[in-house]
Amino acid sequence: MKSPKGQGSRSKLRDYFKVNVGKVLDSNILREVAGTSEWARRVRELRNQEGMNIVTHNDMSNLKPGEYLLVDLKPIPSFERGISKETRAYVLDRNGFTCQMCGAAAGEPHPYDANRKTRLHLGHIIDKSMGGTDDRNNLRAICSVCNEGASNLTLNRPQAINLLAQIRRAPASDQLDVLKWIIKKFPNQAKVIIEE
Repeated sequence: MKSPKGQGSRSKLRDYFKVNVGKVLDSNILREVAGTSEWARRVRELRNQEGMNIVTHNDMSNLKPGEYLLVDLKPIPSFERGISKETRAYVLDRNGFTCQMCGAAAGEPHPYDANRKTRLHLGHIIDKSMGGTDDRNNLRAICSVCNEGASNLTLNRPQAINLLAQIRRAPASDQLDVLKWIIKKFPNQAKVIIEE
């Protein structure tokens, strides 16, 4: 299973997937093969930039979170990642340099993996494979841990004080969208609160 020395993690993963076409691969083995905590990002690059037909539980219901499968060697259309430095800087600043899933701040020890510092990436709200774009309104800051996929399935739900802090930092238009959603979800309670 050892890969040649000096070979990059993406190349190691590419070779390993090709040798194991049609086999379900566990995230632990992929992390070991890649030799880096950024293994999930490399898998996404293989899928999105090189067009490898790698699927997860989001694509096939019989796969569990953390399982990956290279369906076949026939490439699927790849997506180019053309996010400018300006857009990247804007989105990170807009999101307060914090992960929009778990709230971890860039550079600080990660709350769910204290052995590594929080590294932020840009993630698509609507994935490109589902028609999403690289427009800044479809991008959000997301940390490496949440970006790995399965890690964020077991996170605790945010407390009200944390939610309110996020809403207070959001632009007024987003705050109004939250208000509309709450009124729609709780119409009877909203009437009582407004009358008070």
